[in-house]
Formats: sequence, structure tokens, C-alpha cells
Amino acid sequence: MASSSTAASSSAAAAAYPRTPFNLQRRPGLLALLFIFLCFISFQVVIHVPAARSAVSQWLFSGHQSQRERPDSCPGCGNSQDVDNADRTIAYTNQHGQIKLFKVTAREFASSSIWENRWLPRYSQPVATNQEAAEDLLLANGSEAINISSQETLATKSIDPIKLKRQVFRRRRKEHRVQDLLQMDKKVELEMQNAATNSSRNFDNKVRGSYNIWKQEFHHTNTDSTLRLMKDQIIMAKLYATMALSQKERNMYALLMKCIKESQTAIGDALMDSEIDSSALERAKAMGRVLSSARDVLYISNEVSRKLRVMLQSTELNIDAVKKQNSFLVQHAAKTVPMPLHCLHMQLTTDYYFHDGVTKEQFHDAALKEEENKAKLEDRSLYHYAIFSDNVLAASVVVKSTVTNANEPEKHVFHIVTDRLNFAAMKMWFITHPPQLATVHVENIDNFKWLNSSYCSVLRQLESARLKEYYFKAHDPSSLSDGNENLKYRNPKYLSMLNHLRFYMPEIHPKLDKILFLDDDIVVQKDLTPLWVIDLKGMVNGAVETCKESFHRFDTYLNFSHPKISENFDPRACGWAFGMNMFDLKEWRKRNITGIYHYWQDLNEDRKLWKLGTLPPGLITFYNLTYPLNRTWHVLGLGYDPAVDIAEIENAAVVHYNGNYKPWLDLAISKYRTYWSKYVDLDNSHVQQCYASKQRYVYLHLVLFLFLEHKLFTRYERLDIVGAYLT
Repeated sequence: MASSSTAASSSAAAAAYPRTPFNLQRRPGLLALLFIFLCFISFQVVIHVPAARSAVSQWLFSGHQSQRERPDSCPGCGNSQDVDNADRTIAYTNQHGQIKLFKVTAREFASSSIWENRWLPRYSQPVATNQEAAEDLLLANGSEAINISSQETLATKSIDPIKLKRQVFRRRRKEHRVQDLLQMDKKVELEMQNAATNSSRNFDNKVRGSYNIWKQEFHHTNTDSTLRLMKDQIIMAKLYATMALSQKERNMYALLMKCIKESQTAIGDALMDSEIDSSALERAKAMGRVLSSARDVLYISNEVSRKLRVMLQSTELNIDAVKKQNSFLVQHAAKTVPMPLHCLHMQLTTDYYFHDGVTKEQFHDAALKEEENKAKLEDRSLYHYAIFSDNVLAASVVVKSTVTNANEPEKHVFHIVTDRLNFAAMKMWFITHPPQLATVHVENIDNFKWLNSSYCSVLRQLESARLKEYYFKAHDPSSLSDGNENLKYRNPKYLSMLNHLRFYMPEIHPKLDKILFLDDDIVVQKDLTPLWVIDLKGMVNGAVETCKESFHRFDTYLNFSHPKISENFDPRACGWAFGMNMFDLKEWRKRNITGIYHYWQDLNEDRKLWKLGTLPPGLITFYNLTYPLNRTWHVLGLGYDPAVDIAEIENAAVVHYNGNYKPWLDLAISKYRTYWSKYVDLDNSHVQQCYASKQRYVYLHLVLFLFLEHKLFTRYERLDIVGAYLT
């Protein structure tokens, strides 16, 4: 009976629901796939549809809402155990739009949130906020992963803990800053305001163009990457060529030599990629292919490393030889008189001995003026200068620059001493170009009868054959094998007695009490009369010190391994400079400075105490007798240092071209040349002629030699020869 009823019901159900073509009960895999697909679709809808996302959130928190509606489950009025055991599900959406869920208990966030009791009035609710509680917790334990809600209630939105921590610290820093500003002194506040004002004034608000390496204007044409690549290829090609020759690979050797020749032709004398031949890149590629083939055939690591070491050693030897030759050539160029300057001397000397009617009148006027100014040469109330030079143009610049910048040029007297060879040219220049109001007196060193080898030990040493051999054996670069000797001390200018006259000031000027010594390679830019007012504190020499840290101290110039030097001088004593020196001649005579100089010069006859020159004996002679002047009086280095501060040069009273790069040479540093050249008298016809044309003056020198020295002609015959040449 039961079975019949069951069958009847089954047949009825089958009749009511016809059989589908897919039996899901027999296909569990299809059912699972369908479930996963539906879940994926639902998840995407929740993520991307705001309404669906809101509905899901409300559904998730519906349980909390129902619990909150019951008075007995209220955290503020019910059992505290229920609060402790209450789990809360927090939902939030991250920056990618994904919903994140996590659970916390009431105990975990009780210190950072407040439960709202709906049955209490709103004014009776606790006043603490989530933000303040989170700040206290952050400052207490430094947690960076505390999940809190907004300021109203935990159940709404979650704040990024890192962002919250930043806000907390920013607020605390602001409070501290406010306290500092309140306690700030008025003076400090005023300084801050002034600094802010100056900063705003100096602010550069120009809109600069954006930099783009792909723009055409940023393509650097002065690169040498291709040039260096080709030079490296040539080195390797030479290496493989020697190996190919030793291994009898004739074809490879010929190919390598051909590529080397082509690459060298393409490079030429280029220094940058822009200067090389247009086909250089193709030649570099071809050379690369040949080198790759040579490597496959010839490469032996030990052999290659050995040959590279040999080439490196040979290159180092060549570099040393080139450095020595360069040093010799620089010294040679520095001590060689340029052709225009030589021409100027010859023209002036010719004018001095073979003068026309105009020159005779100038001679007559100069003689009268010299007679009138004779008393000035010994007047102690005037400003006296001592210049020892054989360079007419250089001496003229010193005199002109000094007079131009003097406040009272009529009170300045220049005592110029030159040698016999250049006396006529020097005399002629200042006859035809007398400085305005100032007095110039030119003397010949040969007229100093007291200056002889019996009195002057330096003159006796300079006349010795051994010293001359030391100088003149360096006339050729092949003689530079002795690397211990410094070439700059072999300059024959040290053979000139003009260089040593600075140690005989009282003998040259017996009636004067003070005199300012000036080198002929300086330029005066300010009035120098305040130097005569400076109190030298009983010292003999007033000079600018040149020591900076460890440079230009006594151990730089003197041989402290010699007992005479080490026992009498401090190696760390500060050096000073010749070039602009104020000498107190009264103290000089009292302390017998010239005698001290002779004593040490006699001890240095074998050059064991110092190398040749005048600065080392000057440091010794005026040791503890030199008064340091302010550095702005005398700025040095324009003849060797291209990094002298331009501001120092502009502010200096005297600038000094000490070094090899004199301003009248082609070697001169171009950016310093204008300080000197602006005082050159370019209107002079001889200057224009000599510097415009550098020819025809070798013969003039020969004619002048016949005129001055040759004994086969009478004076009138020599005058006829010179006159015939000039006409």
C-alpha cells in the first residue's frame, strides 16, 4: 500500500516536472563550476557597483544593529562580558577597489573607540574621540597597525594607520613650533625677517627651459669617444701586427698594417670627434672586424699581456722624456727675448746714437730737465722707487702705471739701473716719453765703480768658469739626463748682476732713508704713497708674506739637511716675496744687511745651502727683519697660476707676473695680459712698427753690432753704414 502510494507520487512529480536534458545530480563538476562562476560574477558586481557594495555592507552589519537595539545588550548598560566577547567585522575598500574584511573584539579597540548607547541622551555620551585615543596609543607603544574608525564611530570607515601617525606627529611638531615662536627673542625674530626679505629679493623666478638629451641643441659635438676608440684600436692592431710577424702570418700582418695606416690618416691631428674625417666611423668598424679576426688567430694571453707591459713601459719613458723637453722649452721661451721687443731696443739704440734734428731738441730738453731735477734725486721728502731692468717696455709699464695711479705724481722719483747693452735704449725711451710731472733717472751699472769682484762676492762667483758651465750646459734637451737639477735655476738671468743689485741699496742711494723696490714684471693699480707712512717696527724689509699652510715656507727654498741652515733657521718660517718691498735704509746701514748677505753668499759658493736665485739669500739676509704687509698691497702668481682670484687682482695695489709666463711673451696667460697691456704706449711708432712686422731686424742687429763693437770701421764709417740701411 505504501509502495503503491510512493510510486503514484513519483509518477505525479514526473508528470508535473518534465525531465531536463542535463541531470545536475549526475554532474557534480558542472555544478561546482557553475557555483564558482556565480560567485565570481557576484564579487565583480559588489566591487564595481556602489549600490551593491552598500547593500552588502548593510547586510554584514545587520547583526550589530539588531544587538544595538536591545537595551540589555548595550555595551554602556548591559553585561560587560558581552562587550568583551563581542566580535566585530570590519569592512573597508582599499585603493584598488577590493573589499577587505577582518574581525576584532571589543577589548582590542576599547581603548581607541567608544560605544554609543542609544538609550542615553547624546549630551551624556563620553566626550573622548577615536582620534585622541589613537594618538595616545600611538605615542605609548609606537604601533603602526592599529585599525580604528573615523571620529564619530568605529563601525563606519577605517583610517590608514600610517597616515594617522603622520598627522599625529605633524600636529605635535606644529605645537612645538608655536611654542618656539612664542618664546623667540625679538632680535632673533628680526634677523629671520631680514633673512626672508633678502632671500625673496635674490630669488630667481626665471622659467628655465626643460632639458632634453634628444633635442638637437644638446648634442655635444666636442666629444672624443670615437677618437679614443680608434686610438685604442691602433694600439691593439700594432700589438697583433708584431705577433703576426713573429708567427709568420704575412697576410694578417699586411691587413693590420693597412688598417693602422688608414686609421692614422683618418685621425690626423684631430683632438675631437668633430675634427676627424667623415669616414672615420666606417674605418673604426672595419678595424674592429680585423681585430676580431686577429684575436681568433693570434691571441695568446701570456704573450699579449707581456707585450702590453712592454708598450706601457715604453710609453711611460716617452712621457718622461716629453715632460723634460717641455720643461726645457718653457724655460728657453721664458729667457728668450721676443723679436718685437728686440726690435724695439735696436730702434731706440739707433735713435740714441744717430739722432736727427727733432731728437737733438728732445735731448736738449731732457738735459735741461735732468739738471733741474738733480736735487730731487736725493730729496728725502719725496717718494723714491728703485727699478733694476734691462727690458725697456717692462720698465716703461712700471713707471707709467705708477704715475697714472699716483695722487701727487710730481713727488715721485724713479731710479732705473740697467746694463751697458740696454742703457741707450732705456735712456732714449724716457727722453722721448717722459712721464707726466714725475722724475726718471736712468743709470748704467758699469758706472758703479765700487761694484767689483773684490768687494762683491756674488760678482766673483758669477765670473767663475764653473758657474757658467753649470748654466750653459743646459743649452740642449739632450743634456737633461740629470733629473736632480731644477731647470728653472739655470736661467741665465741669474748671471746678470742687475738681479743682485737689490742687496746694495745703501751703496746705490747713500742719501736716502726709505726706498720702494719694484720688479719690472709688476703693474701698479693704486696710489702707493701710504707705504711710506707704515711703521715697520724697526724692521728693514716690508713685504707681503706668501706662505699658505705648508707652501712657500723656508724649507721650500733652503737645504735644511745642511747643518748651517738647520742650526740658524726655522724650516716652518713664513716666506715672503720680492717684487714690491719697502726698505728702511737707515736700519739697513745700522744692521749691516749687505755684510750679512756677503757672509752667506760666500758660504754658498758650492750651491749646497740653496739653489741659485735671489729669494733664498733674501730670506736668509732679512730673517726676523721683515715686517709683513697686508696682502692687498701685492698679489702674485699672474705669471704661472691661471687660478688667481679676479677679485683679488682687481683689489690689489700691485699685481706681479712672477713666473715664466711674462705678459710681453706669447706664453702669457691671456686673461691676465690686459692688466699689463693697457699701460703700453701703443702710439709709439717703434712699438707699432716692431709689433706689426717681425722681419728685417736680424740685419739691423748686425748693423748695430758693427756700429757699437767692430773695430775695423771708424765711427763715421759706421754711421754711414747705419744711415745707408735706414734710408
